[in-house]
Amino acid sequence: MSAEATPVYAVVYSSTATRQMDDDDLADILATARAFNESQGITGMLLYRAGRFVQFLEGDKQRVRALLARIDRDPRHADLRVLIDGASTSRQFAEWTMGFEPMRDPSGPLPEGFRDTFDDLDNATEPHEVMHAAQALSMWFRVRSHARV
Repeated sequence: MSAEATPVYAVVYSSTATRQMDDDDLADILATARAFNESQGITGMLLYRAGRFVQFLEGDKQRVRALLARIDRDPRHADLRVLIDGASTSRQFAEWTMGFEPMRDPSGPLPEGFRDTFDDLDNATEPHEVMHAAQALSMWFRVRSHARV
């Protein structure tokens, strides 16, 4: 099976940080994640805001599941909830071993449709609602990352 035909396994989870993370903490997490993910062929993105993580992971099923188990045991995470878990037709984050976007509190009025929490992901009860919220979050991340280039 060629690399293009290899199934991609995708997981999206949310968790609560067991303590407030500062920029140095997040830089350490990212350095470790990027090196590990590159060695494992895992790609994805990490978002952190107000004590909550949302992470997209994609790659080989066994490797992604092993990483998810490792994250679940990490003392920096609590209340890990898997939101999406299964095969995907393609990688959404092929160019990032771990994309990251710091989410700062807005300084002015909120624009219509502004995302200031991960509640829509955490509170979704139907798979299509979770997928819709995850796709919207992924699109937001991509637009932000391309705007900075």
